[in-house]
Amino acid sequence: MDQGAWTRLFENKSRNLKDSWRLELEEELVLQHGWKNCIVSTGGRFRCSDCGRGWSSNMVRVVCHMRLSNGQGVAKVRPSRQKCKNCDNGPMEKPSIDSENIKILLGNLVEKIRMKCYNENLGRKRQDFRSFDGKRPHEPALCEACHQGICPKKFF
Repeated sequence: MDQGAWTRLFENKSRNLKDSWRLELEEELVLQHGWKNCIVSTGGRFRCSDCGRGWSSNMVRVVCHMRLSNGQGVAKVRPSRQKCKNCDNGPMEKPSIDSENIKILLGNLVEKIRMKCYNENLGRKRQDFRSFDGKRPHEPALCEACHQGICPKKFF
C-alpha cells in the first residue's frame, strides 16, 4: 500500500483522539529527544528484487515514533525489512502488508499513542494481526529487526 492509503487508514483510526494526528512513513527512523517509541508486529509478504523469490513472514516488526506537541501529534512508522535466503548479496526488501493487517497495526499504534502520549490506562491487549500459515522457522540472519536488536527472535 502507498503512503496515501496508510494515511487515510490512520486518520480513520485516530479520529477519536483528543488532538490532531498525522502519520509519516519514514525510510530511516532515529529516536530524537521528546519522542516516544514502540514496536508493533504484523505479517507481510516479501519479494526479492534480484531473483524474484517470494516469501511471507509473521515477524515483520514496525518501528513507531510518536510525539504530541501543542495539540499536534505526529506518528512516524517504518516496517522492518528482510533479506532473501537464496541471494547472498541481495538487498533487504520492504514488506508488502495487506490492508487488513495495516488496519490492525494502526489500531494497535493508536492504542500505544493513548497509553504513551495521553497516559491512559487501557487495560487491554493488542489486537492480533492476520498471520500466514508458514511453518518455516524465523531466520535471524536475514531479519533487519534482529540485526537492530528489536526482534524477540534475535540471536546477535
